[in-house]
Amino acid sequence: MKRFRPFLIDLYIVKKFLGTFFFALSLIICIAVIFDFSEKIDDFLEKQAPLKAIIVDYYLNFIPYFAVLFSSLFVFISVLFFTSKMAGNSEIIAIFSSGVSLRRLLYPYFVSSVIIASLSYYLTNYVIPHNTYSRLLFEDVYYHSSPVYYSETNIHRQLQPGQFIYMEGFSTLSDIGRRFSIEQYRGDTLVSKINADIVRWDSAKNKWTMLNYYRRDFISGKEKVTTGLMCDTTLNMHPRDFKQRENIIETMDKPRLDRYIENQKLQGSPIEWLLIEKHKRMAYPFSTIILTVIAVCVSSRKVRGGIGMHMGLGLMISFSYILFMQFAAQFAIGGSISPQIAVWIPNLLYAAIALFLFYKTPQ
Repeated sequence: MKRFRPFLIDLYIVKKFLGTFFFALSLIICIAVIFDFSEKIDDFLEKQAPLKAIIVDYYLNFIPYFAVLFSSLFVFISVLFFTSKMAGNSEIIAIFSSGVSLRRLLYPYFVSSVIIASLSYYLTNYVIPHNTYSRLLFEDVYYHSSPVYYSETNIHRQLQPGQFIYMEGFSTLSDIGRRFSIEQYRGDTLVSKINADIVRWDSAKNKWTMLNYYRRDFISGKEKVTTGLMCDTTLNMHPRDFKQRENIIETMDKPRLDRYIENQKLQGSPIEWLLIEKHKRMAYPFSTIILTVIAVCVSSRKVRGGIGMHMGLGLMISFSYILFMQFAAQFAIGGSISPQIAVWIPNLLYAAIALFLFYKTPQ
């Protein structure tokens, strides 16, 4: 009969863990939906959004995004809450007295956190991007007056091997770029360069038109200069390439994001923020496991102050983790450190804290 006790304890903790987590998450989602609906109801009524579209296209796509966004935080709070309650009721002491070590006690916690982390990883990389696309389409029609696009300046891109363009700026409203130049290389040798005051998209011809252009061709060591007021040209770019939404990467699943990063790298565009998003989608689920270990080590002892003391300490740790992750991401965007290192530093630091607490907690 004794050999079944660890299994029964495991089952008991897994039920407590998952039950508390999904209950807390469901509760906060309900509150978030109510507040969000009350904030946007005037816009929905003004633009006559159908009830079915509000429920199916917006909130059913909003809920998974919100749930994953706060999953690590609520895993941490849930573990703190029910483990502190078990410690307060002397259940943890009874488990230790039966010969179960802290390492063995962590097993059901680990299994539960891996389940949640795996679900979070799958949703973040393969499900939520498609949901976000549908949600943003709904917002464009029934909430925003117009989509929000990037305002790009100092654009450097490689359109194809050996062909590079530069624009000082591009207007997404008029499809006009200013201070435009295009360079053509053969190997490492510059063979031609065109400068134009303005480049604009001609939708009727599906071509680009350069205004006040100045062309230099380098042939056999000699330079040939051509100038003109207007010239049509075909380039491997389209105005839509400059009309990416500010949250476009939120609509990309993992395979599409990888392709987009490679494409932007080929064009010579900044990709730090894309790499941050890519690695954050991998690093964030791991935080669920790390924060679970920290929560167990913090709350498994019966202390004066009970749940209140544990919750206060736990909230401080969890919010410091979130704050640290944001700071690290900003350093990566600024180019101080690589995006991969920046995103994983918080996990590595808090994993070290988890190991320290584990060895300091009575076994």
